[in-house]
Amino acid sequence: MRTATITRKTAETQISVTLNLDGSGVYDNKTGIGFFDHMLDQLSRHALIDMTIRATGDLHIDDHHTVEDTGIAIGQALVAALGDKRGIRRYADCHLAMDDAQVRCALDLSGRPYLICNLGLPYGRIGPSFDTELVREFFQALSTHGGITLHIDRLHGFNSHHITEAAFKAVARALRAAVEVDPRKADAIPSTKGSL
Repeated sequence: MRTATITRKTAETQISVTLNLDGSGVYDNKTGIGFFDHMLDQLSRHALIDMTIRATGDLHIDDHHTVEDTGIAIGQALVAALGDKRGIRRYADCHLAMDDAQVRCALDLSGRPYLICNLGLPYGRIGPSFDTELVREFFQALSTHGGITLHIDRLHGFNSHHITEAAFKAVARALRAAVEVDPRKADAIPSTKGSL
């Protein structure tokens, strides 16, 4: 089973993430941040990765530490669940439309973190309190700690909720394809180097 549980505890947050890469998109995510939970649910559902997250953090200050540290823990759990990455497809991409928004994601589970995030969210808040700057912070943490080369680009869109949700779904769909085992090379590391 390609599963992992990561627990991360700092003076600012306490995070627990459990992943099953070969799941069906079952989720149970509770971070105390409603919109963020909604995005994590989308990530799980559309990646077909079973995900349970529990997070408590210093929300009396703001949501930043909880969002960033959750991204760190998910990235670490992905690395642990993938192991040596034998047999995975490694590369994937997705163009995803949601109402006015179209977002493109391309990623490589290379072990070399790099983020390009061109979402250009037009408003500073989603709902009553979610800071849109945290969208990039989450993907930066995920990329860095998951060893993912991750490119996310808004092609169209004017509604920040739609753009953000399209981004999470596009990343999810690409991640779903990248972690899948390629039946033609199920016993091979997908690199001429022989390791990732």
